[in-house]
Amino acid sequence: MKPILAAALAFCTTALHAAPDLTAAARLYQAHCAQCHGAKLEGAAGPSLADNQWVHGQPTRANLVKLIAAGVPDKGMPAWSQTLSSTQIDQLAAYIQPGARRPAGAAASQPAAKQEPKQEAKQDSALSRLTLPKGFSIAVYAEGVESARSLAVSSSGIVYVGSRKAGKVYAVVDGNNDGVAEKVVTIASGLNNPIGVTLLNGALYVAEIGRVIRFDDIDRTYAAKPAYKVVKADLPDDKWHGEKVIKAGPDGKLYIPVGSPCNTCDKEDEAYSKIWRMNPDGSGWEAYAGGIRNTVGFAFHPVTKELWFTDNGPDEMGDNTPSCELNVAPKKGLHFGFPYCHGGVFPDPKYGKANSCAAYVPPVAKLGPHVAPLGLAFYTGTQFPAQYRNQVFVAEHGSWNRTQKIGYKVVLVTLHGNQEVTTTDFIDGFLQGDDVSGRPVDLAVLGDGSLLVSDDHAGRIYRVSYNGKR
Repeated sequence: MKPILAAALAFCTTALHAAPDLTAAARLYQAHCAQCHGAKLEGAAGPSLADNQWVHGQPTRANLVKLIAAGVPDKGMPAWSQTLSSTQIDQLAAYIQPGARRPAGAAASQPAAKQEPKQEAKQDSALSRLTLPKGFSIAVYAEGVESARSLAVSSSGIVYVGSRKAGKVYAVVDGNNDGVAEKVVTIASGLNNPIGVTLLNGALYVAEIGRVIRFDDIDRTYAAKPAYKVVKADLPDDKWHGEKVIKAGPDGKLYIPVGSPCNTCDKEDEAYSKIWRMNPDGSGWEAYAGGIRNTVGFAFHPVTKELWFTDNGPDEMGDNTPSCELNVAPKKGLHFGFPYCHGGVFPDPKYGKANSCAAYVPPVAKLGPHVAPLGLAFYTGTQFPAQYRNQVFVAEHGSWNRTQKIGYKVVLVTLHGNQEVTTTDFIDGFLQGDDVSGRPVDLAVLGDGSLLVSDDHAGRIYRVSYNGKR
């Protein structure tokens, strides 16, 4: 394996220049780097940081300090000296360098299937701090769903879940319909970041980084380690924004995004920065929408059947610029601005022009800078009050490189037609100061009208129900 440590560090946001406090550095690493590089530096969406062989210079602390401070522009790594103190840079360099004596437990994995009682108590305490509108309550629907990402609910009520670094696809089963799942069954493992799942014609389609696979008759076979068929195996397999969600559309086609392989770059003539669609057998591959930096969630309006999607704005342009987006693509062929315009109003410093934003479709809602909106779901149930019907919930995974973290919540975007009326917090409290207890990823409506929320940080799925008076 050839590690690219310098490129990997593009995802890390903290480090230091004095005698190293490795306990503090461990907290910084877990808070800002573990999501991409693994809790044990083993690599996840980003490359491993645990290797002793480097591409850029010798494996020394001094060289690491230089790399973090100056960046490696051609690999997409920013110069963190503009954001971090010299003490922070030195501290993280000391923590990452080969042979570092890291504090015991500092690189523990994210909560998974088996948790120590102390960790469970901490998680339950975190759950009690969550706030929702009056009349709503939230509870744990399923534990031990490691790295839980996209959700798909079958007509029989089985919840299928993709994962990130776990490499697994799960079936979550509430057999007695009491609002708590009794079983989390691993359908498949050893897959390449299979974050995307969707159901079509009784089959479960799963999107890995480079391919789409299919499990037939899934509700009947999920518990028997079913075999899969490869539907499409030639998707771009870039690691940067390479993970792919997948949704079955009302037209019977499968919709799949291909994100930009960069922070900002012009790849208009290639497959990147677009939402594509294809027939269920993998044929008929065609671009549906363009100018999209990285969407990790979309849904179809239950009435109009139009495609709605989130988009994550670029980094390295400051704490407050540009905004992440909620968009609608009512027809094929629309362009949403990337890399020329961001957030509908901000021309890119390199690729944009003074009036370039006017040429592209603006977002329906600007959700905030670096909030990382991922999954979304229109509320189609009847359990919630009537004003929630056909409105859209958005999961904000949360910022990773902002001086003060934001996001880490679920918001409700109230619409009139295709126009935003308000955007309000629906579930808040996963972020307490710098302490992160959860990171919402995707949402789905159960048959009883309750709302599911996946959390890849805690390895949980939550269930939101309404018990108030209408």
